[in-house]
Amino acid sequence: MLVPVLLFIVGLLCLIKGGDWFVDGATDIARRFHLPELLIGATVVSIGTTLPEVMVSTTSALGGHGEIAYGNAIGSVICNTALIAAITIAVRPGPVDRKALRTPVIFFFTAALFYAGVAYTTGYFSRFTGIVLLALFVAYMILTVRQMTRKDPAAPAEEEAQEEVPPLGKSLLSLVVGAALIAVGADLLVDNGTLIAQALGVPESVIALTFVALGTSLPELVTAITSLAKGHGALSLGNVIGANLFNLVLVSGVSVTLAPFSIPQGSMIAGRNASLVMDFPVMFAVMLLLTVPSLMKGKLYRAQGIALLAIYAAFCVLQFTM
Repeated sequence: MLVPVLLFIVGLLCLIKGGDWFVDGATDIARRFHLPELLIGATVVSIGTTLPEVMVSTTSALGGHGEIAYGNAIGSVICNTALIAAITIAVRPGPVDRKALRTPVIFFFTAALFYAGVAYTTGYFSRFTGIVLLALFVAYMILTVRQMTRKDPAAPAEEEAQEEVPPLGKSLLSLVVGAALIAVGADLLVDNGTLIAQALGVPESVIALTFVALGTSLPELVTAITSLAKGHGALSLGNVIGANLFNLVLVSGVSVTLAPFSIPQGSMIAGRNASLVMDFPVMFAVMLLLTVPSLMKGKLYRAQGIALLAIYAAFCVLQFTM
């Protein structure tokens, strides 16, 4: 047991340092190009922090463990929203850029409705489903890159002169090295944590929805905490929204395209698959609670964060008691 503990500590150190460099690189890029931090968080940062989910889900699907790929995607969305975003909001609520938030939110709910529709009607995620999800990912990236490349005529020229921004190469290096450290750290934590959970006799689907989802969401958690500490709350929120979208269109898209699978047959609630009765409704509920007030009022409230944390706690308790 000594080796797993040591690897766990190494993984934690990688996450902490990687998160520090990753956030620095992302915010420097946003400042250089006068881009909203929320937009950078929903694209560049989200892709980097979603890498662990891509690796875990794809490997699981190819290895015949579709239930882990499926549970990791849904569980990560719930974890990102009801734990990571909730912590960010509870600690530092504030205004949000509604315009920058609108596109990732629309794409998320489009992908989520399609994903849920397939789950409820056929219960089987075919290769065609994966291709549609990947097409949504490509469409989102094209649209967002076009938004990012539009120059803001209102950006004051003297602001760039006053604010010293590191060279672009240094910012990109910080971003890439930070993402690599985060991915390695998350992988170490998930591998060792999953071994412990399996030794305790926890079902694979429950491990995916809770422990693996939390482990692969550690990059988002590290980014959120680091962003808060550095005063970049918008970057954290954008990262969570973008990561949730990528969990469906990129993580699920890649794993389903490479190795189609059915919804895992695990616990039952009222004679129906527990995933259809609880997991999907919880996913939609927490995302609506996070995004609707933000889009309507243009700000986040501490009560949202507290409510989301309560939902996540209840969700985890139910998963382990069914």
